[in-house]
Amino acid sequence: MTSATTYAHLTGTYTIDGSHSRIGFVARHAMVTKVRGSFNEFEGSFTLDGENPQNSSATVTIQTKSVDTRNADRDGHLRTNDFLSCDEFPTITFTSTGIKQTGEDTFDVTGDLTIKGITKSVTVPFEFGGSAKDPFGNDRVGFEGSTSINRSDFGVTFNAALETGGVLVSDKITLEFEISAIKNA
Repeated sequence: MTSATTYAHLTGTYTIDGSHSRIGFVARHAMVTKVRGSFNEFEGSFTLDGENPQNSSATVTIQTKSVDTRNADRDGHLRTNDFLSCDEFPTITFTSTGIKQTGEDTFDVTGDLTIKGITKSVTVPFEFGGSAKDPFGNDRVGFEGSTSINRSDFGVTFNAALETGGVLVSDKITLEFEISAIKNA
């Protein structure tokens, strides 16, 4: 494992670039295929301590109404009380509570995920994708990660039994994060 000081030059506070990032999800549908979606409106920031990664922190706020599965009827259903209850719970939030370096370029980010007013601790394994100075002079970093949650743990319990057995929508949901962030001046 490479020493954490390898990341010393990255120390600072970063703002997530929403136009170059993706926060998405995957669910099994009818037990035969996967449906992918994303949230198009979110914001977040993180502070990196390159010498002591465990001192780093992150926060993300997602606008639930921005859910997008490329199907207007399904998106409308996801916004109702059956799923995200967007009118009552307009945001999903994540606030880190701990960060641990697990490999040369991998980190476990543990934090409080709040969906529909229910908060649970989740850990997202992230891989550092690299850093670069973009054409506009911004210092950028990239991270990718994913984890699975049970949606029922967050009060998202709608389902329908299938005639052939099983259910319409899986309880297990995979959350996907593809993050590009710009270092604050």
